[in-house]
Amino acid sequence: MAKKAPRRTAERILLTTLDLFNRYGEPNVSTTMISAELNISPGNLYYHYPSKDELVNTLFGQFETALHELLGAAEGVRDVEDAWFFLHSLFELIWQYRFLYRDLNHLLSRNRRLETHFPAILMRKRTAVRQILDTLAAPGNGTPPTLEEDHARNAVAATMVVVLTYWLSYEYVLNPRGAMEPANAEDALLRGAYHVLGMLAPHVNDEARAHLTTLISAYDAKNISS
Repeated sequence: MAKKAPRRTAERILLTTLDLFNRYGEPNVSTTMISAELNISPGNLYYHYPSKDELVNTLFGQFETALHELLGAAEGVRDVEDAWFFLHSLFELIWQYRFLYRDLNHLLSRNRRLETHFPAILMRKRTAVRQILDTLAAPGNGTPPTLEEDHARNAVAATMVVVLTYWLSYEYVLNPRGAMEPANAEDALLRGAYHVLGMLAPHVNDEARAHLTTLISAYDAKNISS
């Protein structure tokens, strides 16, 4: 069996940085800590990434690319099974880059790229969720919503985006010492997905609501107690 090629130093730096940022929060991780974790010199780290902001921006770029691709899949959502998979995948991506959400307000205050790009991310999330709401409420018949329905769907789409964006902050406040640990990923994802899916229920047709209720009830009770 052929041996796998060793990861390039730049890739190893990114993976280690992401792990440290996710576990301890970006403000609490220095470049010295990153180089020590990798057992490389600070000079080697700076050769690849001249500053911590460069690391943040590179990781954010990876996240943004993956998110853009995922949100584009909202056009393919046709039923509640698709919606469940879409929202769960979105939570998984957020968890993968959870430092962005855990420290979002701090990062926005000091990183110009995030400050200028993140509002568009929220709007794309909102557009994707609204598209899913429209599809599930009136599958295939193309009936436009009434003005009242339009306002209600806009409101629930915005609320769902707020929960998607700040769910991990909520988890962190409840359990500052353990919420961001990898061992807690599944529980956090299930709780978040449970609450977001629940917001869909009042705004979909009867058949979709019945199926959605079945999907929601399948979540283990211990994972949705928060």
